[in-house]
Amino acid sequence: MGVYVVGTDGSETAEVAAARAAELARATGGRLHVVCAYQRGGTVIRAGAEGYTESSLSTAAEIAEQLAARFRSSGLETTSAVVEGKPADVLLDVARDLDAELIVVGNRRMQGLSRVLGAIANEVVHRAPCDVLLVKTT
Repeated sequence: MGVYVVGTDGSETAEVAAARAAELARATGGRLHVVCAYQRGGTVIRAGAEGYTESSLSTAAEIAEQLAARFRSSGLETTSAVVEGKPADVLLDVARDLDAELIVVGNRRMQGLSRVLGAIANEVVHRAPCDVLLVKTT
């Protein structure tokens, strides 16, 4: 039974990636771990269509737990965490710590100039300690 790691920032595209991760975990008998990154000082990095905004640490915990609770209510073994750091680094560190089988990320902002500037998905794909599923979310 493998662990699948998926990040969330509360956005619709993160929900699409998480739904795919949950689908795979169910199909394989795996476990899902939902993680939300935040920055020191009590902020969460939330990447929306308009750019980055900041929310409180408690909001980050609420975002991760609400998503995890939804999957748990459907019978899927799911845990959640809020971890300090940049989103890509957090996903990579959590995957290493949990010896994850798979990291699931959305493809949002994976093309053009933002790709050169270091999109979260791009960084995860290039540095992952395990397989990565890039979910088409746009």
